[in-house]
Amino acid sequence: MTGILFIIGLISILGQVVLLRELNVASFGVELVYVLALGFWLLATALGALSARSSRTSGGVGALCMPLLLFAAFLPAAAAFARASRILLGSVPGAYLPPVEQFSTIAAALLPAGFITGYLFRRAAGFFVARGKTVAAAYSIESAGGLAGGLFSTLGLTWGLQNVALALICSLIAAAAAAAAVAAGNRGRARMLPAFVLCGIFLIALYHAPALDRTMTRWNHPSLLESRDTPYGRITITKLESQVSVFVNDALAFETEGTEAEHFAHLAALQHPRPGRILVLGGGIEGTVGELLKHGPDVIDYAELDPAMIGMVMANLSPDRQSSLVKPGVKIVAEDPRLFLQTSGHYDLILIGMPEPSSGQANRFYTLEFFKQCRDHLNPGGIVAMRLPAAENRWTPQMTERVLSIHGALSRVFANVLIIPGETTVVTASSDALPHDPQVFIDRLHGRRIDSRLVSEPFIRYLLTNDLFSEIEKLVQVRTAPVNTDARPICYQFTALLWLSKFFPSLTGLGFEDIEDLVKKNRMGIGAAAGMLLLVFFIARMRPSWSRVLLVAVAGFAGMVLETVLILRYQTLHGVLYRDLGMLITAFMLGLTAGAMTLAMAARHESPFHEPGRKWGIGLVAGLMLLGFLVVLQTGLGRFAGLAETAVLLAAAGYLVAGIFAYASLRGVPEQEKVISPLYAADLMGGCVGSVAASMILVPLLGMDITAMGMTGLSLLALILI
Repeated sequence: MTGILFIIGLISILGQVVLLRELNVASFGVELVYVLALGFWLLATALGALSARSSRTSGGVGALCMPLLLFAAFLPAAAAFARASRILLGSVPGAYLPPVEQFSTIAAALLPAGFITGYLFRRAAGFFVARGKTVAAAYSIESAGGLAGGLFSTLGLTWGLQNVALALICSLIAAAAAAAAVAAGNRGRARMLPAFVLCGIFLIALYHAPALDRTMTRWNHPSLLESRDTPYGRITITKLESQVSVFVNDALAFETEGTEAEHFAHLAALQHPRPGRILVLGGGIEGTVGELLKHGPDVIDYAELDPAMIGMVMANLSPDRQSSLVKPGVKIVAEDPRLFLQTSGHYDLILIGMPEPSSGQANRFYTLEFFKQCRDHLNPGGIVAMRLPAAENRWTPQMTERVLSIHGALSRVFANVLIIPGETTVVTASSDALPHDPQVFIDRLHGRRIDSRLVSEPFIRYLLTNDLFSEIEKLVQVRTAPVNTDARPICYQFTALLWLSKFFPSLTGLGFEDIEDLVKKNRMGIGAAAGMLLLVFFIARMRPSWSRVLLVAVAGFAGMVLETVLILRYQTLHGVLYRDLGMLITAFMLGLTAGAMTLAMAARHESPFHEPGRKWGIGLVAGLMLLGFLVVLQTGLGRFAGLAETAVLLAAAGYLVAGIFAYASLRGVPEQEKVISPLYAADLMGGCVGSVAASMILVPLLGMDITAMGMTGLSLLALILI
C-alpha cells in the first residue's frame, strides 16, 4: 500500500503539471489561467476525496485498479482536448474563447483527473489506516510521491521530453500501478488484461510521441515548421509563402513580414544623437537588431532569455535576417536579461523588448528597481526605451493606469519621460532632455539614411502631433497611479483586469482608484467581516470536529499564500522561475513529507494513544506566524531570496502545513479513517482559495509584504483553535 500511495502522489503532480501546461498554451500563455486551473484541480481533488467517505474497505487494494485505469485513459485525452479546445468550440483563430467556454474547457480538462486522484488517495489511505497506520503517515507518503512527480516534470523538460511524452509516461505509470494493485489484491489474472492492454498502447504511443505531438500541434498551426516545449514555454514556428511566424504559448510573438521591429527600434534610436553602444533585452531576433544596425552603432549586445528561441527561430529566418545577427559588433547572449544587465557595461541606448508586464516574469522588467539598474548602466545622455500594447484611438482605464504606473516608476529614476502613443506605445526615459519636436526625428532619419517601410517623415509627424499625444502629455502631469515595484507588481493587476475585461465588458471602466474607493467606502463592512471571522473561530473551537477542519483549512490557505509570495518574489529577482520551479515545488513537497512524518513519529513516541501533545499544535501555528514574519523581512530587505534561501522557506511552509494537518488528524481522533475525507478536502480547499486570492487579489492590491504580514495575523487567530 505504501507503493500505491507513492504512485498516487506522483501521478497527481505529474498529471497536474501536464494539464496546466496545455491549458496555459490553449489560453495563449495568460498566467492567470495557471491560478484558475490550479483552483479547479484542488476543488476536483477535494470533491473526489469527499465522494469516497465510506468507511468500508471491502475489495482490498485491487479495488484501486479501475480508478487508476480511468486516470491513465483520461490524462492524454484531457491533454488532447485542451489542445483542440479552440477548434472544437469554434473559436476565431487567435481570439480568446468566450468566458463560459473558457472556464468550461478548464473544468472539462481537469475535473475528471483531479476527481480521480482525490478518490484514489481517500481509498488508499483508508486501506492504509485499516492496517493500523495513521492518516499522517499516508499523507507523508503521498507527498513524497508528489515530490518525485514535481522533480520528474522539471527534469523531463531538461532532458528534452515534450509535454505529450510526459502525459503518456504518467499514464503508463498509472496503468502499471493498476496491474500491481490487482496482483496485490489477488483479484485474478483476468482483471490484469485491461491494465496490460493499456500499458501496451501507451508504450506504442510513447514510441510515436514526436509524431503525435506534431499532429496535434497542426490542429492550430496547419503550416507548422517546428514546435518545442522549453523550460520557458512552447515555441512554435510556422511558414506560409515567405512569411515565418513565431508563436510563444500559441500567442503570436512576431512575424517576419511585420513592421513592429521598425516601429520600436527607430522611434527609440532616433531620440539619441549617436547611439554607439546599444543593449537589446529580449525580442532582438524579431528584427530589432537588424533595424538598429541601420543607425551605425559600434556595439549591439542582445540578451535573450530562452536559448531555444535563438536556435529554433534563427534557423528558419531569411538569409538577410540571419546575417544581421552575426555581423561584427553584434553579440548574442542566452541569459536572463535582468541578470545580464547586472554584469554588463554602459550603453547609450537600452531597449527593453520583453513581453508586456502581464506576468511575474515579464513585470520585473518594468519596475522601479529595474529602472534604477538601467540608469546605472547608461552613459551620460543615455536612453532606456520600452514598448507596451495599447490602442491607437482610446485607452481604457486599465491601459491608462498601467502606463501611469510605469511612468511613475520611470519618473522617480529619470528626469525626463516621453510617451509616444499608438497601437504599440513607445516609452522612453533619460536623465537628459528628450526630443519632442518631430523635426529632430526627421533630420536624424534622413541624416542616417534610414530605409524603413513604416517610419517615415509623415508617420513621425502624425505620431508626435496628433491629439492623443498631447492628451497623454497632459494626463501624466495631472494623474498618477501606484508605482510598479518588485514588491508590489501593480502592472500584474492592471493586466489581469485587461484580460478579464475582454470577457466582462463591465470591468473596462474599473481602475485602481475605483478599487481603492470601494475599499474605503466599505471599511465598516470589512471590519464586520473580520469580526465575523473571529466569531467563526470561537464557535468552531466549541466543536472538536469543526475546530480541526477549520485549522487545516487555515493552514492550507496561509501556506499557499506564503508559497505564492515566495515564488513570485523569487521570480521578480531572478527571472528563472520556469527553470527552477520544479526545484522550488520539490522543496515544498519535501517539507510536506517531513512535517507529516515528524508528527506521526512524535505521536507514536509521546503518547500511548498515539496523540501529539497540545504543545505541538501551538508550536506549529507559532511557526507559521514566524514564517510569515520572515517572508515580510525577505520581501522588505530584498535580500536572502536566492534559490537556496527560498527553497528553505518553502520547505518550512510545507513542513508547517503538513504538520498542522497531521496534528489535527491525530489529536483526539480515535478512528483515523473517519477524518480522512474532511481533513484532506479542507486542506485542498484552503489551498485552492489561497492560490486564487494571493495571485488575483492580495498581492496585486496589497503587495507581497503586507500579504505575508496578513498571514501572520491569520495564524495568530488560528491559535484559538488549538
